[in-house]
Amino acid sequence: MKFWRKPLDLDKITVPHGEVHIFKDRCKGCAFCVEYCPKDVLDMSEEFNIKGYHPPYVKNPDDCLECHLCEMLCPEFAIFVTLKEEEKSAKVPINKGEK
Repeated sequence: MKFWRKPLDLDKITVPHGEVHIFKDRCKGCAFCVEYCPKDVLDMSEEFNIKGYHPPYVKNPDDCLECHLCEMLCPEFAIFVTLKEEEKSAKVPINKGEK
């Protein structure tokens, strides 16, 4: 989705990107993180963990906006997000990847 309005300080804004880390053996396969991710970053894998559940995997790592919603919703504390280190000169447009 493209918006017709743009912020006045667009050249100064950088959109943060997160890196998702998953403890596969803690996961119980509830899929809350997959269901409620606003950018569809996660998906359920076909493999099993030691508990016998299907843990999630990172499907679209570049789409993560570091909102921390997945780690807030996880009842088993099996997922966390850190800020991805990027080049300081790289500016990311706000409408990147949106349809």
